[in-house]
Amino acid sequence: MEKQLDFKAIGNRIRQQREFLGYTRDYLAEQLDVSTNFCRDIEIGAKGMSIQTLVNISSILKLSLDYIMFGETTDKDTEPLALMLSSCKPEKRKYAEDILKSFLLAME
Repeated sequence: MEKQLDFKAIGNRIRQQREFLGYTRDYLAEQLDVSTNFCRDIEIGAKGMSIQTLVNISSILKLSLDYIMFGETTDKDTEPLALMLSSCKPEKRKYAEDILKSFLLAME
């Protein structure tokens, strides 16, 4: 069975994560080395993108390719925070966990 690409849904997932991370569309476009208008077109589903741009979006927004393309996640990857932590290199994940632990303890 062939999976169909829903460019509007793909763009929506990209936009939601961009906004979650606090990135402007201009910032994302600059990081991708594309125009802001092209970035907008991706987010509204008006245009597709190259594989390299897709991989770059995945890296910048800390999202898996499966999630961007199909909205598929594993149980542990359903929250943006879990997606970001899972994209960290193992040697950096410990730092992120320590920061989060300190934050949660400070909130008590």
